[in-house]
Amino acid sequence: MKITRQKNQNLIDLASFALEKAQANGATEAEVEVSIAQGKSITVRLSELETIEVNNDKSLTLSVYFGKKRGLVTSSDFSLKAIEDCVLSACQIAKYTQEDKGYGLADKKLLANESHELEVYFPFDLTERFMIDHALATEAEALQFNAKIKNSEGVQFSNSEANFIYANSHDFIGGFPSSRVTLSCSVIANDDEQMQRDSIYTTARNFSDLKNHLDLGKETAQRAVSKLHPKKIKTGRYPVIFEAPIATSLIATLVSAVSGGNLYRQNSFLLNAIGKVIASPQLTIIENPFLKRGNASTYFDDDGVKVKERVVVDQGILNGYFLSTYTANKLNLVSTGNAGGAHNLLIKSSNINFKDLLIKMGTGLLVTDILGHGTNMVTGDYSRGASGFWVENGKIVHPVEEITIAGNLKDIYKNIRLIANDTYQNSSKYTGSILVDELTVGSNN
Repeated sequence: MKITRQKNQNLIDLASFALEKAQANGATEAEVEVSIAQGKSITVRLSELETIEVNNDKSLTLSVYFGKKRGLVTSSDFSLKAIEDCVLSACQIAKYTQEDKGYGLADKKLLANESHELEVYFPFDLTERFMIDHALATEAEALQFNAKIKNSEGVQFSNSEANFIYANSHDFIGGFPSSRVTLSCSVIANDDEQMQRDSIYTTARNFSDLKNHLDLGKETAQRAVSKLHPKKIKTGRYPVIFEAPIATSLIATLVSAVSGGNLYRQNSFLLNAIGKVIASPQLTIIENPFLKRGNASTYFDDDGVKVKERVVVDQGILNGYFLSTYTANKLNLVSTGNAGGAHNLLIKSSNINFKDLLIKMGTGLLVTDILGHGTNMVTGDYSRGASGFWVENGKIVHPVEEITIAGNLKDIYKNIRLIANDTYQNSSKYTGSILVDELTVGSNN
């Protein structure tokens, strides 16, 4: 799907039509998002093509407001008659719902008034044959890496292109096309005594920014083999490194704790924390919505509110929340432009590489996988199943599994000692591996 001016104008025309009909039917305010998407996914397994999936999606989501009452409808039918019916349905729904002070459009003064070049759209012009061969080559590299790699769960190569328009009755209209390419590999290591699996993926806006597919295959195989023959460790309190992909979950939980939904429900261990120390001086988090080719780049949020670069956590001190128009209204605050979530969180590193991070830890646990949902957002209590590697004198000595790591997130964030520069690129939380001074590690030894 090539994003053309004509297609873009069609979405604008549909959005404008929906808003006009909403106002004609008595809505005091209205907002609409119209989106289209197209993509293809190739899956291969054990050197054979397994599936080819093609998707074509479209959606129109309309919200109408009668004062502080809201009606919401969604349709995949873009005909004018269907849109008119949607408007009538939304208006009827709104008339029978309860008032909510959170409902309503963002103040006009907060809406984005200029666009930014984000570099998030790159037309995908590679052939289906290329996608198949690329996936097969990735798997072949993994399978030939080591004789212990005896099975594969497959390689998937997918691409998608999308475009959307958001408009509201405050005369705001904005939108942009975007693209995404993803390559994933999953293999199983087996030495006749046990099996271990691992999977890795790489994703980017542009195909040229993906991790090299042969390197991806090798790394997946190497990690699967390295997990064979885990050994027991003693229950105790140890320093823990959260490998970069896992460290993103620590950042995501912090974001959730200072997001409007949990704050207005009083469901957070970080209530009233603005201006307070919530983490180690090693933790600085910068939100950059304008990051070129970023995973969560935009120039306005889901409410049309302009976004800006800001330092959310500055050397451990919380400077700001993540608020949408709705949650800001519930808290009697002002939107921070985060309807839809955070936009590209850049976690500042301690200028140390991963190898040196292991050395700094000395003896402790490297966590590479976590299981379960053991986080209490009210108290901050944290307990997760985990697996990874035991480290002694700065060197990985053997894999471990079936363990738990536990602590309180208030302490975990304040006990961050160092953050490595091995920044994970597959998430909107751009963090390296994080070394936390001490957690309780439970083992069934």
